[in-house]
Amino acid sequence: MIQTPLHRRTLLLGAAAVGSAAALGLAPPARAAVPGFPTFTRLGAALDKSSLAYNPTNELIFPSVRYVAGRVQNPLGAWYMYYAPHDAPGGICLAYADSLDGPWHEYSGNPVISRNWSPHYSVSHVSSPHALWNDADGKLYLFFHGENTTTRVATSTDGRTFTYEGTVMTTAMLPSDVTETSYARVFPHPTQAGIHIMLFMGNQAGTRKIFIGWSHSLTSGWQAKPQPLISPAAGEGGQLSGAHYWSRNGGGHVVYHSGSGAIHVADVGTSFDRENHLGVLYTEPVATRAAAPSFAEENGRLHMFYEAGQRGNTNIAIARAD
Repeated sequence: MIQTPLHRRTLLLGAAAVGSAAALGLAPPARAAVPGFPTFTRLGAALDKSSLAYNPTNELIFPSVRYVAGRVQNPLGAWYMYYAPHDAPGGICLAYADSLDGPWHEYSGNPVISRNWSPHYSVSHVSSPHALWNDADGKLYLFFHGENTTTRVATSTDGRTFTYEGTVMTTAMLPSDVTETSYARVFPHPTQAGIHIMLFMGNQAGTRKIFIGWSHSLTSGWQAKPQPLISPAAGEGGQLSGAHYWSRNGGGHVVYHSGSGAIHVADVGTSFDRENHLGVLYTEPVATRAAAPSFAEENGRLHMFYEAGQRGNTNIAIARAD
């Protein structure tokens, strides 16, 4: 899990973010229905969309938050958050802060990765960034999709300038009825040293499900299980995406969002050999939809960053465990 800073700053969303937080609302806790899991209280928006220099579609999705102080070269803040517009042209963006509570600042050089990266690719959009720090080589690995059939990876030592490493997951690696492989997040395997797992969305015959891949290398050799890890259950709205591995509670859980608009939990085991839907972890109390959760911890307080709002008008929101 992400390391914590040595000291905590007071709750600040900043002048711009406070206005956005007021618009989206500081809400009471949304009680978790899953025993043993925390409840979260929404703090507000991480960013004020109206003040962003790069905001081509007015829709921000898929936050990924990492502690970078003492890791990346010349960090702009203690924490980096990657996010992206959803539709074309997309573009992987960066914000930074000294506390998870904010204020969060837009990086002036956004997007840090665009839809055209000669000579590697030229696509309609890139989106869904997921960052992973690798102590072994002192690099930050950034996974992203573009097009929706292809998940890619780039590396960086400063978190702002990247080297393209190639594709890591494509629809060609799944059964022929899977037409998308995107929205991937990567984590160390909970029980097998030297192996990483990838949780990603696969669109199988029109139904979006959670699939799993694995590799000994972060940049090559990825394989995928042909069968989905998690399929939609009753009450989940028929579609799933945005999976995040939950290493707490003994591990073996996956948190994801569904077509119902809520964030759910499933028990898959540390061997990823079962599928037990446990219920709703979080329901967005203000903007009616919560999706693509990402978790970070600061001074013992767990934070969840997520998409808030309906498709086409989402922003990045912050909730904190009680």
